[in-house]
Amino acid sequence: MRVLVVAAHPDDEVLGCGGTAVRLAQEGHAVHIAIMAEGITSRHAQRDQADAKQLSRLHQQAQAAAAKMGAKDVVLFKLPDNRLDTVPLLEVVKLVEELVEKLKPEVIYTHHPGDLNIDHEVVHRAVLTATRPMAGHPVREIYAFEVPSSTEWAFQRLQPSFRPNVFVDVTSTLDAKLDAMACYDSESREFPHPRSSEALRALATRWGSVMGCPAAEAFELVRSIRPANTPR
Repeated sequence: MRVLVVAAHPDDEVLGCGGTAVRLAQEGHAVHIAIMAEGITSRHAQRDQADAKQLSRLHQQAQAAAAKMGAKDVVLFKLPDNRLDTVPLLEVVKLVEELVEKLKPEVIYTHHPGDLNIDHEVVHRAVLTATRPMAGHPVREIYAFEVPSSTEWAFQRLQPSFRPNVFVDVTSTLDAKLDAMACYDSESREFPHPRSSEALRALATRWGSVMGCPAAEAFELVRSIRPANTPR
């Protein structure tokens, strides 16, 4: 099975589905990662004020994190960070379309739209637009993930709110997810921040308790198309 993770920023791919990505890779599935925005430049008043060395280091960390997760590759599109709403949606859609055409993934993991971060919303819409289920399209399933420090900080005031209905046991891969997140030393935070290793472990434990295992990641199924002659 070919799997594509479409994330807005470097670290979203780990935060959203890192444990699941590791598990899929270990099970022999081909996991590919695409990161749409460059990251960190929004921390400055002007995009060009960002330190080029810091940005380059962040992108190197994305490569390292992908390797930790067992991904086949990671594509960095380097669109403006936290400014995707200033980019014509068609441009974002075209990038996703071209990647889907090249990789032909059967499953996509991407952002939930009800997040505090505008880039997450744009990426979600771009993925749905790029993967419209026309005859012969390869994508059969799309899952939306949460991103700690973004999804829950919307406090369910942005619609739709995250309502997970698919859970993946990541008991055996949670440590690998945390190792991948540790690659992002500029994005990780100290506890009690949601992006701290302690908080990420607690979140996985909480979702694990929902489904009856030590640790899990939660997703909202966007759509699932069952081809003809597929067993139920």
